[in-house]
Amino acid sequence: MKIGFDAKRYYHNQTGLGNYSRTIVGGLKKLFPDNDYLLYDEKAFSRTFRLGHKAESDGCDIFHGLSNELPLDIRHRRTRSIVTMHDIAWLTFPDMYHWIDRHIYDYKYGRSCQVADKVIAISESAKRDVMRFYNVPEERIDVIYQPVQDYYYTPLPQSDCDRFIREQFGEDGLPPYILYVGSINSRKNLLGALKALALIPKEQRPLLLIIGNGREYRRECETFIHDNGLAKDTRIETSIHNNLLLQALYTNAMAFIYPSYYEGFGLPVVEAALQKTPVITTTVSSLPEAAGPDACLIDPHSADAAEQMAHHINHLCTDKAYAKAIGEKMEAYARYMFSPEKLTKEVHNAYNSLS
Repeated sequence: MKIGFDAKRYYHNQTGLGNYSRTIVGGLKKLFPDNDYLLYDEKAFSRTFRLGHKAESDGCDIFHGLSNELPLDIRHRRTRSIVTMHDIAWLTFPDMYHWIDRHIYDYKYGRSCQVADKVIAISESAKRDVMRFYNVPEERIDVIYQPVQDYYYTPLPQSDCDRFIREQFGEDGLPPYILYVGSINSRKNLLGALKALALIPKEQRPLLLIIGNGREYRRECETFIHDNGLAKDTRIETSIHNNLLLQALYTNAMAFIYPSYYEGFGLPVVEAALQKTPVITTTVSSLPEAAGPDACLIDPHSADAAEQMAHHINHLCTDKAYAKAIGEKMEAYARYMFSPEKLTKEVHNAYNSLS
């Protein structure tokens, strides 16, 4: 079988969509080496208007759009098409997008869903959104969860974790901390975690280590930090690019907090769980799927969301046996549900169903 991929993000994106592309393609090459894999890194015009013709001319049996999009000329080709839909955030959380971007995404990505021979949704929540907003029949959608990068499945020795953290933060390392990893934007709801932190008595308050960056919403969070006397209890790091350091930070955290209002999947939740780190996250969209039945789940829209989060933070930070039990249960769930081999085989089965 010859399979073509839109590889723009495979080559040029170092975060979520790029990681998804590299993990999928890498897994397929490893488990199914007899296939031919073509990675197309086209300029914008060709990628949008000519890539369907090129894939057909190259003899591709399948063309896989790895990040919400198919070429506009893919329809009525001999080459069958699959598109992976990661979320519909431009419709479910529109205030994060400029007007023109919302309409471009709605047209390009919505059309891709409708013309694809098969849609891969990275969660049941994403599947429901594709059906709801773009009227795609359920039988044309396969739910195949997003794989985590391979190294997260190999625990780091504690000595390595401590060394990586000392190298980044100095010989004293870090005080006891809870961790947040993600963009600092309104959808991710970092402000919710800060409100919870402010409710914990100062003498019991852990450091909230924030790995990420943002613009207007970051400034809103920094204003809250200043106004509520949290400057010594928070730390924002915008330049953590060492994957092993990030894994070490997950491993050494007392808890991982991810209070998002909406996620297509919620990859950091799984990354934390695979390090046996207990997770506090929300009951919305795909997050209960990513976290599993043992995570600490809160409704981010409830009037007492901050109080609930503060309770979970305090419980996990003060009861080590409880935190350890939660972390171990979450790790077992993540290893079973999000096994890279299992998910790669499911993608290949989707290809076989069309060939």
